Amino acid sequence: MKTKLIKIGNSRGVRIPKALIEESGLTEEVEMVLRDNEIVLRSAEKVREGWDESFADMAERGDDELLDREELEEPSVWDEEEWTW
Repeated sequence: MKTKLIKIGNSRGVRIPKALIEESGLTEEVEMVLRDNEIVLRSAEKVREGWDESFADMAERGDDELLDREELEEPSVWDEEEWTW
């Protein structure tokens, strides 16, 4: 399919037909990547998608414990000698 670049302010753009948008699954936000002299458009990844489920799984397995709990709970030499309130 051929189309023409259209002027949008100081930039240029293309109109993407509705059928191509629906078939490709593009959403409101897209990523543009330049690859081998081609511009590739794809749906933008959702940041932190699935983190809630991952954190819940970690909690069930007990993998969300602090690894340095002892160091954090016990005062250090610096805490005892250097820190002033």
